[in-house]
Amino acid sequence: MYQALYRKWRSRTFDAVVGQGHVTQTLKRQVQSGRLSHAYLFTGTRGTGKTSCAKLLARAVNCENPRDGNPCNACPSCLGIENGSILDVLELDAASNNRVDDMRAMMDEAVYTPSTVKKRVYIIDEVHMLSAQAFNALLQILEEPPEHLMFILATTEIHKVPATIKSRCQQFSFKRIRAEDIAAHLLHVAKEEGFALTDGGAALVARLADGGMRDALSLLDQCSGGGGTVDEERVYDCLGLAGNIETARLLWDAAKGDISSALERLDKLYGNGKEMTALAGELSALVRDLLVSRTAPKAGGDLMTGGFDGETLRRLSGKFDVPRLVQMLNLIQRTAADLSRSANRRTDMELCLVTLCDPGLDASPAGLSARIARLEQGGVAAPPRPAPPPRRQAPPPADEVPWEEPPPRDEDAMPELEPEPVRPPAEPAPRQAAKKPDPDPAPAPAAGGSWPGWPAFREKLKGVMDISDYSFISNDAMAQGRWDGKEFTLWVANSFLKTMLDKQSFTRVAAELVRQVTGVSAKVSVKEGAAPAEDAPAGGDALDAFLAQGGSNIIVE
Repeated sequence: MYQALYRKWRSRTFDAVVGQGHVTQTLKRQVQSGRLSHAYLFTGTRGTGKTSCAKLLARAVNCENPRDGNPCNACPSCLGIENGSILDVLELDAASNNRVDDMRAMMDEAVYTPSTVKKRVYIIDEVHMLSAQAFNALLQILEEPPEHLMFILATTEIHKVPATIKSRCQQFSFKRIRAEDIAAHLLHVAKEEGFALTDGGAALVARLADGGMRDALSLLDQCSGGGGTVDEERVYDCLGLAGNIETARLLWDAAKGDISSALERLDKLYGNGKEMTALAGELSALVRDLLVSRTAPKAGGDLMTGGFDGETLRRLSGKFDVPRLVQMLNLIQRTAADLSRSANRRTDMELCLVTLCDPGLDASPAGLSARIARLEQGGVAAPPRPAPPPRRQAPPPADEVPWEEPPPRDEDAMPELEPEPVRPPAEPAPRQAAKKPDPDPAPAPAAGGSWPGWPAFREKLKGVMDISDYSFISNDAMAQGRWDGKEFTLWVANSFLKTMLDKQSFTRVAAELVRQVTGVSAKVSVKEGAAPAEDAPAGGDALDAFLAQGGSNIIVE
């Protein structure tokens, strides 16, 4: 009958235990010297070797011919304990034997000396599952145990074990096994079992095992069941994972802001049977690796998950800054946590991708912080987008460009627009008639301080700002520009907008746009408050223009 790999390849000596040398060396020295404790407590995550070491210790203390602290696995005691024929060594599962009556029955048997071996050993797995009364009953025999008795307790949740129990045991903590050690052991197992396993496949299985050897062997057993070579593609197909290539492409779509491509890719993965929870986990691992590579570049690969190659991380890391990565990781983590109780996991994942592609949709503090940080660090430059057409080397001055139908918007270059015609004033303005002719091509300010070139300036600004940030300025209720012939003032509705825009990076770009519209080098300032009301642009026109531009972030006070 076929035996699972994790059972077939259970360690039979302390030297064969992978990744727990700090535990096995101590246990070997105690067996050699005979300085054994009456109670041991093994703690650690699942699949790290707790039960295997407990069984090894039970055989080692009863072995007739121990070898350097290891059981010989050939004497009658070792063979009897291994096949379960010696009843003096008993393994209990506390999950199903957690009542006080079970502990009392064990105590009644424990007082008798062993019949065929040196020590009576009780291995209690998942000991944290015992009831409070059962722990009290166990404590009685742990305080003054007979000389022939040994307890080996194992648990994955040490915080649930009472301090009175822990204080009477020698405690050994089992660490998560490193991915490199797991991969090397998997290659050895595959060679002995007679099937092909590539280095990439072994590394991927080791990473997915999350430090547990039993999980790694179970995954390898599943992937090798159909025969043939077990490589990365085979592991992804067998386990229903999206794969690091598709995950990287999804994040690349988010970097470009391409919502359509991201949703189409998600639909394809969903149609192929990919789990949304697994996909969220892979996205989270990739964004985490990008964040680690940006914040701790000298840490090396020890902090990485190992599922993505260096070239992929290098290409993607340049597309996001640290605040943006933190915002994305928070969003993905929240989505992954909510998927377990979601009525429609696919819809939740689609909403997550849409928000990743357009950070302006994330109203959380992390989303606002990421947008403000982008403005502070990179001015008003838009986030990475699809490759734009070649940049014009020497654009002509604005006053030399004849008016034509606007060409397709260049994402990087600012479109050259002429000032719109001056709107007729609501009432005569004698000052304009008395003013001397000015050779300066800048349009004269209208009554009340309104600026006819404001729409042209705003249209130019649209070409260099992210649509989510531009939506504030495109809304006349939130921002108004005023030009008095020498200085341009941007009046904003609240202190948040003033903080966001009153930066040297923005005022420098705004000054250049004013120069292109007016032909005059001007000082730019951002002020909070209501702009002069006379001859202000009609709110309906600005709203229609904003909706026509596809804006969606309207702030309602």
